[in-house]
Amino acid sequence: MTPPEIFDRALRRRRRDRAAPLYAEFDFLRAHMLEGIAERLGDVTREFGDVLDLGSFDGAFTLPGTRITRIDAGARFAAMAGGVQADEDRPNFPDGSFDLIVSVGVLDQVNDVPGALALARRALRPDGLFLGAFLGGDSLATLRRAFLEAEGDRPVARFHPRIDVRAAGDLLSRAGFALPVADVETLTVRYAGVGNLLRDLRGMAASNLLPGTPPLRRDTVARAAEAFARQADADGRTAERFDIVYLTGWAPDPSQPKPARRGSATASLADALKARD
Repeated sequence: MTPPEIFDRALRRRRRDRAAPLYAEFDFLRAHMLEGIAERLGDVTREFGDVLDLGSFDGAFTLPGTRITRIDAGARFAAMAGGVQADEDRPNFPDGSFDLIVSVGVLDQVNDVPGALALARRALRPDGLFLGAFLGGDSLATLRRAFLEAEGDRPVARFHPRIDVRAAGDLLSRAGFALPVADVETLTVRYAGVGNLLRDLRGMAASNLLPGTPPLRRDTVARAAEAFARQADADGRTAERFDIVYLTGWAPDPSQPKPARRGSATASLADALKARD
């Protein structure tokens, strides 16, 4: 069964091409994600040879001593990174092509996230590692409330559905990853007006991609700006929330630790608690 198309693929390509020339001015959020990915890689002792950068943007992800293949849905980003243009849920690689796959800042805009994760799992060699990071949870909560207030009784779907950390962990398990881990980090950015936030979202290629959304009217933006400003602090800045969901999963391999068989425990938790009391 073909999953529904949540996002407009052609519009996404155009938005990424529009953002590419000036992306370095708006990459702070992905740069923060890349730091988180680097920290997680720092905890891994094994070495990697062949790496896939799935959703490469400008090719900022690097890992010395490896061969990196890069994919991006936007033609300009793919060209900047020396990669190929392809949607993240439609790559065409033979099974077992990579030791490591990273996907930073794109899974929240992919139509078929379960399919993308399943493809990544198959493209990994046994005991290969997948690391991902994307915006999820309650990201942009303040901006969402401002537009709900601005559009009154006739709200328009202008914000993407978000994956929370629990659902993200379930998706890893469904895709067949071993030792799946999902965790979330909240980053707060203070904005001097809604216009600055909307500019950042356009600059990082993170604006609305839902098909058929009517264009924003000036009076709607003005009311949203007023609602956003009412949440400002004493310095005139409004805090916006970005929830970054991190994913870690391994391609199954016999050498990996296995969970204990259900019912195989030799000690009772209840007895242990009684003894401690």
